[in-house]
Amino acid sequence: MDTIDVRKMSCPKPVIETKKFLDENPMCIKICVISDNQASAENVSRFLDNNGFEVFVEKQENIFKIKGQKNNNSSSQSQNHENEEFGTIKTLIMITNDEMGCGESALGKKLMKNFLATLNEYQGLWMLVFVNSGVKLTVKNCDTAEILKNIEKSGIKILVCGTCLDYYDLLKEKEVGETTNMLDIVTSLNLADKVISM
Repeated sequence: MDTIDVRKMSCPKPVIETKKFLDENPMCIKICVISDNQASAENVSRFLDNNGFEVFVEKQENIFKIKGQKNNNSSSQSQNHENEEFGTIKTLIMITNDEMGCGESALGKKLMKNFLATLNEYQGLWMLVFVNSGVKLTVKNCDTAEILKNIEKSGIKILVCGTCLDYYDLLKEKEVGETTNMLDIVTSLNLADKVISM
């Protein structure tokens, strides 16, 4: 089993190093990535899973060992083919704040909730990406979490920045979406036909 150590690396370096290793070693069928934080472990796990590996995570105190074994029945190429039902337009909405607009905070929060609750009317919505204080909309005891769960159930992909969750100490509070990293976000922006930033 090949082993790489990504301890003391900040997002998105752990995923980039893992990708670099796999690119340089295309015959690798077993890999172990050693990390020292949960966000990194989740990001690497998701990257390996999306690239055809069956993933197991072992945790000992603050050390995570992300073990991957190549799965021959992988559907890792799905990212290139998913959401084809949207035809020519795939819209990504990046939400960078837990409020909409500038001015009264209470009004901004109400507007954002109403915006999310109305998104099922948007034709061609492909993905929601939450960064900075926008990640607060995805956590426990936030009334937008249930709205987002329903959006996710409808087939819309939701990515939530792991670095942002970690910064606000909300990693364990996240209720909806996939914890992600900047490499995945940049890749998603590149795949999207249209990007809206809130």
